[in-house]
Amino acid sequence: MKTLFKYCAPLILFGLLSCQNEEQKWFKGNLHTHTYWSDGDAFPEMVLDWYKSNGYDFVSLTDHNILQQGEKWKKIPKSHIYQQAFDDYLSAYGTDWVEYSRDSAGLMVRLKTEEEYLPLFQDKDFLIMRGLEITDSYNGKPLHMNATNVKNLIEPRHGNSVAEVLQNNINAVLEQREATGQPIMPHINHPNFGWAISLEDMIALKGERFFEVFNGHPSVNNYGDSIRLSTEQMWDAINIAYLERGQPIMYGIATDDSHYYHQFGPQFSNSGRGWVMVEARELTGNAIVEAMEEGKFYASTGVKLSNYRVKEGTISLTIEAEEGVTYKTSLIGVRKGSKKAEVFAIKGGAEVQLAIPNDVLFVRTKIVSSRLKENPFEEGDFETAWTQPVVPQGR
Repeated sequence: MKTLFKYCAPLILFGLLSCQNEEQKWFKGNLHTHTYWSDGDAFPEMVLDWYKSNGYDFVSLTDHNILQQGEKWKKIPKSHIYQQAFDDYLSAYGTDWVEYSRDSAGLMVRLKTEEEYLPLFQDKDFLIMRGLEITDSYNGKPLHMNATNVKNLIEPRHGNSVAEVLQNNINAVLEQREATGQPIMPHINHPNFGWAISLEDMIALKGERFFEVFNGHPSVNNYGDSIRLSTEQMWDAINIAYLERGQPIMYGIATDDSHYYHQFGPQFSNSGRGWVMVEARELTGNAIVEAMEEGKFYASTGVKLSNYRVKEGTISLTIEAEEGVTYKTSLIGVRKGSKKAEVFAIKGGAEVQLAIPNDVLFVRTKIVSSRLKENPFEEGDFETAWTQPVVPQGR
């Protein structure tokens, strides 16, 4: 069930706070997932069925450098897991739907296209946003970026440095947006994957508003290490630099980056680890992107909010509390003239009000529950949510 309430939130394009007194809805979505069209291990119908059956309102299938268009056949691995998964697929959809052949080379299955699977799943309560993962590299470093709500395939553009590769691909997304008039959203994926993207690379970018502060793939190093920043530390440092040069701030999203649908555990990239909750006027691709660009969303691995307001120098939020679970909300930000984030306040409970200090560049909240995450990114993770940075009025 979606929660309705009057939304009052930061619009930060010009560093100001604004209040929108209109009813909006929460929509839950995952913007990063894979299928047999690239390196996922399930048919797109099975992936979409999982998300729709598990309470998501929207999902974007973001396979590497490909849209689910045209003819593509997949050779099914011979292991029992994948042969059984095919039998389950055939049982679910029938021989009239599943096109396949068996010979001495093995089992081949034609993958269904977007045009074919869309009518099975998309309706007024479930949206499939066309997307892809623009997959590029520089000197062996994996440089990946998602494009959401795209019209057409965007080929990687390459470049002569990490930052140039990323910028060239951002430009390609924004050029398609300009040419089509459709809101299309680029976001930088898992910067610590292969330790490929440094803070300096992220700071150099222009026109990028989103990156993954949390990604559920086991190899992405969300938490950094003894000498390298976590993605959350990187997030604050990026926004210090962006505000210093008058650039719109970076927003943080959470995603699954799911590839594995038949084997489960921290060593596999599974569904259900991270998502965004978006406040939008309606469940359409354009409305979702536009709301996210206004900062009207939060990232989560399990914590749910029923209310979030920024008004008159105060952040107010209400957590959908679960029985027996406690919550700790931290107000995190950066003071003017500082190069380091700090925790300004910590409050417990489900109803939280936090005064924004007068001398800050920006603040954000992080809510951590006492519930351990089921099938976590890393053992010992607690369910968490991150709201977007707020730039106080008069900045």
